[in-house]
Amino acid sequence: MANAQVQRMSQLMAKTLRDDPADAEVLSHKLLVRAGYVRRTAAGIWSWLPLGKKVLANVERVVREEMDAIGAQEVLLPALLPREPYDATGRWDEYGQELFRLQDRKGGDYLLGPTHEEIFTLLVKDQCTSYKDLPVILYQIQSKFRDEARPRAGILRGREFLMKDSYSFDTADEGLAEAYALHREAYRRIFARLGLDYRIVAATAGAMGGSKSEEFLAPAEAGEDTFADCPNCDFAANTEAVKHALQPVDGSAVPALEEIPTPDTPTIETLAASLGVRAADTLKNLLVKVDGEIVAVGVPGDREVDLGKVEEHFAPAAVEMVTEADFAGRPDLVRGYVGPQGLGEKVKYIADPRVAPGTAWITGANKADTHARNVVAGRDFEVDEYVDVVVVQEGDPCPECGTGLKLDRAIEIGHIFQLGRKYADALKLDVLGQNGKPVRVTMGSYGIGVSRAVAALAEQTADEQGLCWPKEIAPADVHVVAAGKALQTELALDVAGKLAAAGVRVLVDDRAGVSPGVKFTDAELIGVPQILVAGRRSAEGVLELKDRRTGEREEVSVEDAIARLTA
Repeated sequence: MANAQVQRMSQLMAKTLRDDPADAEVLSHKLLVRAGYVRRTAAGIWSWLPLGKKVLANVERVVREEMDAIGAQEVLLPALLPREPYDATGRWDEYGQELFRLQDRKGGDYLLGPTHEEIFTLLVKDQCTSYKDLPVILYQIQSKFRDEARPRAGILRGREFLMKDSYSFDTADEGLAEAYALHREAYRRIFARLGLDYRIVAATAGAMGGSKSEEFLAPAEAGEDTFADCPNCDFAANTEAVKHALQPVDGSAVPALEEIPTPDTPTIETLAASLGVRAADTLKNLLVKVDGEIVAVGVPGDREVDLGKVEEHFAPAAVEMVTEADFAGRPDLVRGYVGPQGLGEKVKYIADPRVAPGTAWITGANKADTHARNVVAGRDFEVDEYVDVVVVQEGDPCPECGTGLKLDRAIEIGHIFQLGRKYADALKLDVLGQNGKPVRVTMGSYGIGVSRAVAALAEQTADEQGLCWPKEIAPADVHVVAAGKALQTELALDVAGKLAAAGVRVLVDDRAGVSPGVKFTDAELIGVPQILVAGRRSAEGVLELKDRRTGEREEVSVEDAIARLTA
């Protein structure tokens, strides 16, 4: 085994902090800064210090090894990209304000790459001309850029981040399915090796497009994703991908629509209280503008509209809330008293599947201080389009078995897509087929948040004392601490050298003038898996070995320590 490096803390650029950063909201942000792994450069932009760079490099190594194992080939494409390919796919506009746009000195438009589907497609178009050149899987590990409106949570939601993105190219859908399966299994191995607790859930494709999409989520309180998990079957999905079946009912026995005076009841809460009914018996109608045109969104009164789902449905069109000025220009739309009946062709009406044909509701009468009851979907109003637009709640029925769903927060650490021919069509990626005719290539896209995985691990594995890294990605295998005296420092450096000679990665705290208490606290904070202390029995050649995760301690001889740590 080759010699490993001894990293001496007396020479290490890593200043630990006793207090949490003032702007830190989540555990990983607090600890990665306090332990000297990262430092903030600007909002959403982070510098990786030596310890952090080692952890990041270890995540990259695991990713590379597993990608190489499925036959993927690593390349490196530029981060500064021309506008034209993104115009061809429509994503120059679709990305909206998240895209970093810039111009060169000649006025040419460029962007900082948020993801590289277009550029990989053009690379394969240039390099692969025949079906004999395919299938191929290409990947890179590179910085991506997205102009987040509210960068937060340290490296979890940054404007610059490190990502592994890979792309598969094949002439047949069966080949795409095989590449997708290869990535799915490779991701399982990657996240298992990293020590992450994760779930694979169904997801929406979003701006990426494609037919099939799954996310790899790491459950954590700091997560910005919410996923639904069925306790009775294998169903698991991002809440954005949870679908509710449309179940029409027989509404023939419902009495005729009746308008009723309801003064001062512009909200669901005031309406329900006034009439003595459940909020679930009322129909809420939210007005939005889609590329400037007003659209009404109908959901049961006890549910909230998920604006993310609405935006997803209408993408790439811009969705925004209506304003007072919009109501002023449309006297037929009475704020607080809008109902779907009578809207006709003037306003498109979309509804959640819970507003199924035959269901009866209490809703606005499109008159001030007036509501209507016995308003039946399909009889008194028509739904132009059914779309799952409500915020999923704990206990909602599982789409597969009907059992009440559980909801959990999680961090997205990976996402895989079967893109199909969206990008190949836009950029005309063809190869010569076996019959001598052009064949349109089909693609897959597969991402792993490399820097995000570091934060996810910190969230999942840290304890009250600090970080607690799995061995595979820790910045060292053992943290040797010299309690302070010259003899202890001499022994610590001697043991560190012998361990390194045996291939063990060592971080040794040889700092002079630092109290033993501070050194012990820093060792816990930094989170290396094993802590070896040269302390009060150093003169006898006895050390203390501590397992960082379990807290178990034992006294061992120098020889035993080396044998244990090199086994």
